[in-house]
Amino acid sequence: MEKENNIGRLLANLHIEQLTPMQTTAIEAYHTSKDMVLLSPTGSGKTLAFLLPLIQSLQSDVAGVQALILVPSRELALQIEQVFRQTGTSFRAMSCYGGRPAMEEHRTMQGIRPQVIIGTPGRMNDHLQKAHFDADTVITLVIDEFDKSLELGFQEEMGAIVRQLPSLKKRILLSATDAEEIPLFVGVGADHVVAKLDFRMAEITSRLTRYRVDSPDKDKLETLYRLLCVISNGHATLVFCNYRESVERVTGYLQANRFPCDMFHGGMEQPDRERALYKFRNGTCPVLVSTDLAARGLDIPDVEHIVHYHLPVNEEAFTHRNGRTARWHATGNSYLLLHREEQIPDYLPNAPIPFLLPDVVPAPAKPRWSTIYIGKGKRDKLNKVDIVGFLYKKGGLATDDIGQVDVKERYAFVAVRRSKVRQLLTLIRNEKIKGMKTVFEEAK
Repeated sequence: MEKENNIGRLLANLHIEQLTPMQTTAIEAYHTSKDMVLLSPTGSGKTLAFLLPLIQSLQSDVAGVQALILVPSRELALQIEQVFRQTGTSFRAMSCYGGRPAMEEHRTMQGIRPQVIIGTPGRMNDHLQKAHFDADTVITLVIDEFDKSLELGFQEEMGAIVRQLPSLKKRILLSATDAEEIPLFVGVGADHVVAKLDFRMAEITSRLTRYRVDSPDKDKLETLYRLLCVISNGHATLVFCNYRESVERVTGYLQANRFPCDMFHGGMEQPDRERALYKFRNGTCPVLVSTDLAARGLDIPDVEHIVHYHLPVNEEAFTHRNGRTARWHATGNSYLLLHREEQIPDYLPNAPIPFLLPDVVPAPAKPRWSTIYIGKGKRDKLNKVDIVGFLYKKGGLATDDIGQVDVKERYAFVAVRRSKVRQLLTLIRNEKIKGMKTVFEEAK
């Protein structure tokens, strides 16, 4: 009964009324099995399925790190850390990943003394090898998107991590697709029965409508532009390409034709990736062109359209891409752009519905929001209340003029009604926020 009450409090903090059948089953299996493999579609709530029972299992009287969560990307690490904090528990978690100084993370470890560390395999292994935290207290290992980690070549690093955890008792593996085999070094099921839960046949397919869009030209840029003019209209749309160079080329073409969009791929600097994702989430940039990096682990709510500019490399990639829409109980649309030399993949259960573009398409719709960059953040003791109050008082904005506010360590982003941006920047140009002089500018 105590655990049920605990789950209830955590859900209340997350503003979630009830768990899904998958989450309920997974939580029960977590507490009754030593190891668990959970397969469930993207967007079905796997993070809560392991995070809630993990929090329940943490011991307040044990000093040191009790659980490690391995993820294939820094975006997924940050997302899990954010959800952990939103549960309102007294336990502490932090994320670790490449692209920032390892010593800075070490100082954070020494300062907050986390019970849970979430990180990419390379950076996690670096901290373990340098003994930045005591590995002897770690009893739980979670590998999220384990098939992707194996695909990206993290096997050696993950094996090294497992070998440095002498007290490991529980292993949890999660993914939207199954791996042909789990490497022996992970140790799942090595000396005991593992609970394998397969929820991949969920109802998501019934909420997703698939279309095919024929392109008269092998270079599908113009067809993509015309399609987006028809379907986007401010609705969040993800366009997937197979290569970074293609992402940049497609984005450049759309922007040259005054279509509001941004790009996202692994070759970008982390601040640029974070800015692109934030502008996509807050509606400033309704179209995001990306590699398959955006197909997993990103918490992007309310994506209505998925466009496959390039055919996905396999069925798993197709599944993960489409999993960005039709999340939870929402509906969504998926579009395959095809030239006459391209064939519909054999793994599609039914032929997509032909989508005919009109002869004349509307002009690109202008987004309602624009993003303002503020050069101060959490380390400057700046929070959302400070920002909103400042924009009301000094910027002359009303409640309806301010959208999503996101405060990072060193800076902050605010969604502001586009029609009010010029006046706002004029009013606050020489103002101080919370007594601090800083930069206010429109994020490009």
